[in-house]
Amino acid sequence: MAIGLLTIELYLPVTNSLKEKRSVLRPLIARLRKEYNISICEADAQDQLSRAVVEVVCVSGNRALAHRLLQNVANRVESWRMDAQMIDYNIEMIE
Repeated sequence: MAIGLLTIELYLPVTNSLKEKRSVLRPLIARLRKEYNISICEADAQDQLSRAVVEVVCVSGNRALAHRLLQNVANRVESWRMDAQMIDYNIEMIE
């Protein structure tokens, strides 16, 4: 069994309040949960308006499948929203 952790750092250029930040992140998180079988949460930078760190975790029977799923999630986030720009991402595999 393999556990994969994807950490995504996002830049949110148009948020002026925490309420606006949540209005950008909440649909992103909900859509990823719906499209992929993952666990996802905002993990860091909750008090910063222009930055968010989202962590995604998946469990798979195969390390390659878990890595591929997390890579697909990262690609989806990068191409999906114009108001949340991906700065960086990191995939870690835990066995």
